[in-house]
Amino acid sequence: MQSQTVTSTNRNQSPAPLPSSARTTNEAPSVSVSVIIPAYNIAPYITETLASVFAQTFTDYEVIVVNDGSPDTEEFEQAIQPYLDRIIYLQQENGGASIARNAGLQAARGELVAFLDGDDLWLPNYLEEQLKFIHTRGCDLACADAMFFGDSADKAPSYMVAWMDDAPEVGDFGFLELVDAKRSVITSGVVARRQAILDIGLFDPELRRAQDFDLWLRLACAGYRLSFQRQALLKYRCRANSLSGGVINSHQRELRIFEKIEQSYDLSSAQRSAVTEIIRKRSALLQFELGKLYAAGGDFKQSHDSFAMANRLQPSLKGRIALSLIRFAPEPMRALCSRRYPQS
Repeated sequence: MQSQTVTSTNRNQSPAPLPSSARTTNEAPSVSVSVIIPAYNIAPYITETLASVFAQTFTDYEVIVVNDGSPDTEEFEQAIQPYLDRIIYLQQENGGASIARNAGLQAARGELVAFLDGDDLWLPNYLEEQLKFIHTRGCDLACADAMFFGDSADKAPSYMVAWMDDAPEVGDFGFLELVDAKRSVITSGVVARRQAILDIGLFDPELRRAQDFDLWLRLACAGYRLSFQRQALLKYRCRANSLSGGVINSHQRELRIFEKIEQSYDLSSAQRSAVTEIIRKRSALLQFELGKLYAAGGDFKQSHDSFAMANRLQPSLKGRIALSLIRFAPEPMRALCSRRYPQS
């Protein structure tokens, strides 16, 4: 593995311009994989994350860490000090995960890129198994299974579960399966061909949330082959203030991408017809779940609005009952919903 240390500053709301020493040149030989780690408020975790990267059995990689204007920069830089001679370290003003990952993609020299959030961990054979899978299957993106660890958002005890419980051992997935949530992709479990991501325009810098979901959808739309394997090769850390946020934010992110699909995705008439129906049903389900979450937290107005939207999208007896309860018996409804979503 060949590595270098680079520090740059991005003062614009766009991917950071590359320092000359980070560009691909005759003096900078390529590597097989570029590992891209965006960093924001992860100082307590980054040492363990980097240790998991440098413990890989596959060694032809570079590591690009992008400090996205993090408020804990002083503590963060102390934490990465032992690794500074083994990483490319970029700094920019806070622009969000899209811009941070795009800065990493532009600095990358690898044919493949591996995304890793700065609080997650790879098992030692992660890269070896992912590259073997990509080369054997001939896919453009590979997603591995994950184990969850750490505290859940509701402060439940630590736990570990499979990410894709109902999936076969190996398979491909496409645009409609992603929209319908039949397949989930965890960003820290993705290795993809860098050129494919460049060709579709990188992560959307306008998206502060769900930019990864949007990227997988656009890759699928463009005809690239996306595959998953059920090997649990990484550990996904559950914490309330992670890049993935809480359950409410997760649902809101998905709804935001549904809006983008309907407004700006270039779909055939057949694709649009199919996806419109899926989005209607998924949106109704997500709004209903948001209604329960808001009720559990005592935000009865938001709860009422979410239940009303769910009922407009997909009228049902369950929806009408929920709407009546939140309107006429909000406290009993809060108690009922709190059993499912206990508050911290």
